[in-house]
Amino acid sequence: MFENNLKKLWAAGKPSLNGWLSIGNSYTAEIMAAQDYDSISIDIQHGVLDINDIVPMFQAMRASGVVPMARVPWLDPAAIMKVLDSGALGIICPMVNTPQEAAEFISYMYYPPLGERSFGPARALLANEDYYNNANAQILSFAMVETAEALSNLDAIAATKGLDGIYVGPADLSISTSNGKLAPGFDRQEPEMIASLQKIIAACQNAGIKSALHCGTPQYAKQAIDWGFDMVTVSGDSRFLSIGAAQSVTEFRTLTSDAQSVSKNDSGY
Repeated sequence: MFENNLKKLWAAGKPSLNGWLSIGNSYTAEIMAAQDYDSISIDIQHGVLDINDIVPMFQAMRASGVVPMARVPWLDPAAIMKVLDSGALGIICPMVNTPQEAAEFISYMYYPPLGERSFGPARALLANEDYYNNANAQILSFAMVETAEALSNLDAIAATKGLDGIYVGPADLSISTSNGKLAPGFDRQEPEMIASLQKIIAACQNAGIKSALHCGTPQYAKQAIDWGFDMVTVSGDSRFLSIGAAQSVTEFRTLTSDAQSVSKNDSGY
């Protein structure tokens, strides 16, 4: 069985770094997986991809030994089970707002007696020896807390039997808890948002589960770890591409603009 190295890290008291893929391409997945992340998550909810992109991306990631994960589109048994059957060792489920929804999520994640997952692991069976007897112990379940309703039910959600952690979506959480007054975004600095994040950390620690946060920068991710988060995601493939391209273009425009200015001055104009 392909062991879930995130569990080893956490057992040793170490935080983990998660990568993020929203481009449906196996080459992009391979590049990201080679960068020493502890885990890589494919964003099926908002990413530019569909289920046909998932298997090639997981295959491309396998050689690196990174833990393959995915954010599913919604609390849907068919989507959750298909992604697990494709080889995911962790599922992030969006918009889990109540303990009932959290329990429903867990029921789709695990084989009996922990849940009601249907057996038919397809690629996961090929990639992992003795999959059935090991899957329940190796697969991670993260419920996303990203609304005011979820925050009000935080302790009950965190106490859900079988749940491994809570993953914070700061963009939706900022919109929902401020009733639309705060624009969506990462790396929140508002006192009320920081208080909400620390409340989530405390609830997870009290329940004996892990807390995870999606961040925009390494600096904020380090702060999140200092607060007590166990896993951080820092930006993602599309954002890295955008930032890298913008920096390159800006530098080129600046250099060529300076060169043209010097050339004009030298010519007497």
